[in-house]
Amino acid sequence: MQTAIRIRTVVQPGGKVEVTSPDLTAGETVEVIVLGSEIVSPKRRPALDILAEAPGHRLFKSAEEVNAYVREERNSWDR
Repeated sequence: MQTAIRIRTVVQPGGKVEVTSPDLTAGETVEVIVLGSEIVSPKRRPALDILAEAPGHRLFKSAEEVNAYVREERNSWDR
């Protein structure tokens, strides 16, 4: 039966990592996998790139188009 041991430890000077467990037998062959604690964040993408991929895309292509639309809406309230 395969045994899995999960522990947290601190890397010692010289990059040394020590694993001590009563579940390990002297002379036993084991596989050691070391995972660092640094969390790699996904590459940030500009909001415009994300919006360009969205279904239906964007209604306006520029800030000027938005301002013109808002101006027309406000003018329609006065009628």
